[in-house]
Amino acid sequence: MDNFKPKENGGSGVRSREQGENNNAQSPIPNPQCPIPKTQLLLYLIPIIGFFPSLWTLYRGQGSREQLATSRLSITLALIWLLGYLLLASGAATSDFLTLRLFILNSFLTSGYFLVSVWLILRLMQGKSGRLPGFSTLAERVLGKYLS
Repeated sequence: MDNFKPKENGGSGVRSREQGENNNAQSPIPNPQCPIPKTQLLLYLIPIIGFFPSLWTLYRGQGSREQLATSRLSITLALIWLLGYLLLASGAATSDFLTLRLFILNSFLTSGYFLVSVWLILRLMQGKSGRLPGFSTLAERVLGKYLS
């Protein structure tokens, strides 16, 4: 009803363009058609660190399909890396003959995890899909049951 109040200087009661724009800038109306901010999806894909916001998003169960799918993928990649890392490190600690080989495999696994995460981040920045053919379906199947 602010738009119809008369101005103090005897105006027509219609706001100027600048006043209307300032009002919209102060209280923006959320648009349901608005895409998800890329920064939030990129945060999920940061190696190791992105695991925690992804887990929180899935735990709450609130988010768009794209947020939930990216969160599941991030958690799946992190858990597979952690499992492989622990198995290779424990194997290297108990073996005399295979120690160096298992440590090298461990470094390849870690490098692969980081490179895949960076590759997914770059794909999201380009506006492409952030899905991995085998891992995304595994994440949907396994984590979709328990965390969604």
